[in-house]
Amino acid sequence: MTDEVPGDIPRPPGPRLLPGSQWYDAEAGPLVRPYAVTGGRTEPGPSGAQFDLIALVTFDDHAPDRSQECLLGPEHRALLTLCRSESQSVAELSADADLPVGVVRVLLGDLLEAGYVRVSRPVPPAQLPDEHILREVINGLRAL
Repeated sequence: MTDEVPGDIPRPPGPRLLPGSQWYDAEAGPLVRPYAVTGGRTEPGPSGAQFDLIALVTFDDHAPDRSQECLLGPEHRALLTLCRSESQSVAELSADADLPVGVVRVLLGDLLEAGYVRVSRPVPPAQLPDEHILREVINGLRAL
């Protein structure tokens, strides 16, 4: 059975697509929505951790056994692979994993809670030492 309109080309049977509903081409591969990767979550876990774009993520040497990693999703494992070799910022992880920053933040929240990664948050400018104090320290060291 085909959906025919008089004067129109016969359509093959199957689901009908609305015009413009197929917005990606065949070469793009399978499309997974970001909310599917995070299970619909938009916040990085119950701890409410905040991940700045420049926060450094490091693989924790005391992480659970590698055999437990098979329980993680493919995106979690991709982030762990990227963190294993060197510390990376949240922005770098997002770019290297080809995932939106919001998704990476949620996944990092999972990995942080499970004990796979450590996060070094940037020091707020108000907590940095004053330049005058640093110069005094340098001058004092030179005087020794």
